[in-house]
Amino acid sequence: MAGVLGVVRAWWGTAVRGGRYLLGTLMAATVTLAAAPLLCVPALAQPWAEYHRRRAGALLGQPVEPRQRGVRRNLAWFVAQILTGLPSGAFALLCLGTFSLTPVVTLAWWAFPAAPWLFVISFPLTGWGTALSLGLLNVVFLATLAALTFPLLARSHARCCLAVLAPSPAEQLVERVTELTRTRVDVLQAHSAELRRIERDLHDGTQARLVAIAMRLAVAGENLCDGPETAATLVRQAHAETEDAMTELRSVIRTIYPPVLADQGLAGALGTLATRAGVPTRIDIGPLGEVPAAVEAVAYFTVTEALANIARHSGATKAAVRLTRDGPLLRAEITDDGAGGADATRGSGLDGMRRRAAALDGTLQIGSPPGGPTVVTVELPCV
Repeated sequence: MAGVLGVVRAWWGTAVRGGRYLLGTLMAATVTLAAAPLLCVPALAQPWAEYHRRRAGALLGQPVEPRQRGVRRNLAWFVAQILTGLPSGAFALLCLGTFSLTPVVTLAWWAFPAAPWLFVISFPLTGWGTALSLGLLNVVFLATLAALTFPLLARSHARCCLAVLAPSPAEQLVERVTELTRTRVDVLQAHSAELRRIERDLHDGTQARLVAIAMRLAVAGENLCDGPETAATLVRQAHAETEDAMTELRSVIRTIYPPVLADQGLAGALGTLATRAGVPTRIDIGPLGEVPAAVEAVAYFTVTEALANIARHSGATKAAVRLTRDGPLLRAEITDDGAGGADATRGSGLDGMRRRAAALDGTLQIGSPPGGPTVVTVELPCV
């Protein structure tokens, strides 16, 4: 029973979203028709067309990236919007209006017995039984009609919008070159920053300890004959300094390429990482095949940063990491049951994860509504 109710609820929710989209389409088509002269100005047409693309992408669940200006396609879409949006939106308004008025008509039949009510023209209303049964039949018919047609009309309109406003091959090439140029700049900046960090860690940490060791050993050598106990103490201190220097050096090396990846592979490294995560973490790894070392490193650091963010900011009680291979793509999905609200535009670690993925021509998507759950999906090409 619960399963049937869930299916009905999902079905009806889809119809409601479709009806909301169609009513918005009716308003947008009306505005387009009324403001047609103004929309001939490219500066006004472009944001209006992009608004429709975002609406269509949101309905279809497809990410929509900003595109270059296309005057002809914008004008073509405005014509298509008027031709398709007005009738489909009017149909949705008629169905919803009739659906809403049916209870009023059913209850007020006795006050206006001669009125030509919808669907009951051939049936004289002589009692409450006829009025209620016909009203219920009308409600069921309109609800079924809306559930069957609204999602279909809405998706068809959204696909038409994305198809008409899709960038041309030349624009796609320009956008691709622009994106590669931007990611190349990001990679160079990240590389320079990483080199500076490594130099600083080595200079301030390991190098300083090595200098201290050299000085202790030099003093110990001078006191070896005259003060063997002092020399022995200095040698012991130098040995301790050596151990600390080795620990710091391993830490620096681990940030360049984690040794656990070379020793255990990506699956083993993530398993080890899950045991050290701040929240209970489940790891699910499918067959991965051969993965390039650079892709393994980015996937590992991405999961590391995501789990660190979960432990610090989400308030989650559990997390999950799912790693799969889909043809040439390695996909990592990190989920948690925390408070949500994650946003990569705030300059957090999520932005660093996005830049790491973009450096390999990969993508990062974040779904984090207020209240959760948060889902971070990273796709990395393995070619």
